[in-house]
Amino acid sequence: MTRLSLIDAMQPIVGQARSLAVRLWGGTTLGVRAITFDEGRVLLVRHTYVSGWHLPGGGVHAGETAETAARRELLEETGYEATVPARFLGLYFNPAIAGRDHVALYHMPACVMRHTFRPNHEIVEIGFFPTSALPDGTTAATRRRLAELNEGLPFSDQW
Repeated sequence: MTRLSLIDAMQPIVGQARSLAVRLWGGTTLGVRAITFDEGRVLLVRHTYVSGWHLPGGGVHAGETAETAARRELLEETGYEATVPARFLGLYFNPAIAGRDHVALYHMPACVMRHTFRPNHEIVEIGFFPTSALPDGTTAATRRRLAELNEGLPFSDQW
């Protein structure tokens, strides 16, 4: 079994474990995602634990603002740093994570590479893609957020 097929096979188990943990601990969770571009191409990541291409992001730590978390996650996951102020795009409800998860989305229109990306235990691959030619497996939520930003698609409050 290849590493990618093993990851795909483990995806449902990981998702169920995450949902169970949230249900046991209770409370609302807050995550962040960042939309950033380089030369008109959007930066996406592919995780080790869930299939598809996603916007970079992750959880907000205690004592951290959502924007600071989005900037940190962008740098940690990709090696890229936002070079201009972020613009808050919206807060989305993500019912897939135990019905308690929210995602704060930020637009960071430009970025610069601060360190070279190396695949790791969380992120297997990153890439810049034209929004008109997103890779196969780009998640529906990612496609929707890009359409809201670039095509004026009406805002949805659901991730």
